[in-house]
Amino acid sequence: MRAAAEVFDPDRVAPGRHVLIAGPTASGKSALALALARAQGGVVVNADALQVWSCWRVLTARPSGADEAGAPHALYGHIAPGAEYSVGHWLREVSVLLATGQRLIVTGGTGLYLSALTEGLAEIPATPPEVRARADARRAHEGAGALLAELDPDTAARIDPLNPVRIQRAWEVQAATGRGLAAWQRDTPAPLLPLAACTALLIETDRDRLAARIDARFAAMLGAGALDEARAVLPCWNPVAPWARAIGAPELVAHLRGEMTLAAATEAAQAATRQYAKRQRTWFRGRMRGWHKIMGA
Repeated sequence: MRAAAEVFDPDRVAPGRHVLIAGPTASGKSALALALARAQGGVVVNADALQVWSCWRVLTARPSGADEAGAPHALYGHIAPGAEYSVGHWLREVSVLLATGQRLIVTGGTGLYLSALTEGLAEIPATPPEVRARADARRAHEGAGALLAELDPDTAARIDPLNPVRIQRAWEVQAATGRGLAAWQRDTPAPLLPLAACTALLIETDRDRLAARIDARFAAMLGAGALDEARAVLPCWNPVAPWARAIGAPELVAHLRGEMTLAAATEAAQAATRQYAKRQRTWFRGRMRGWHKIMGA
């Protein structure tokens, strides 16, 4: 039986120990990481696949300039749209940070990043551009289900059928290497930061309270310039690009193109964010049983 989440006491964290903080979007991860860094020292390291992109500060709720001035931050907003970036790139950057001997406070909601850090990541060859282009085109025209149907049975049984990005990645691996993603994962090397070597915290939240926070946060994002961020990427907008998967970006772009009202775009983006939080909670329940559960705001 899963242990109940507890109210978190920061004093229980050993100051020199690496810390991992996971949780659904809008659950207060960044605030907790910043509080720990200010109180005990350490570098706040991003583990959110959308917060790496330079084009999205407001829309992905990246730490503010004031937050970044309050403690060292790393791996936020450092990748330009169009550049190649994956969990493998992220792990290599984290390994460089670990080699400096600094205390890391790694926080984010991308479960794949955190599981790769603590469980290891299969060393899969890079996907050739022509395979990626073919996968992009097929997913856009046929849907992720067509790619899912072509995966080997072992991979298909493991993958989330509601996650088109993961489905496409598995298809690309199989097409490029002739070997299923599950087979590659069985050859996973040792992790960079096993759970035994850090304090791993998983924020749990009341669903209804989190939904209200999500809706209020998106409204605040609009007031802080999220629409301007979407307007800035219109000339290079590519809906299947990794950087374009920021929650709310497709809806705001649709509004700017005259395809929906701002009110409709806001409602759709809020609903998409709530669905994303639901998928995150499902991942965390299934993959992070060994993490210490704490109560969110």
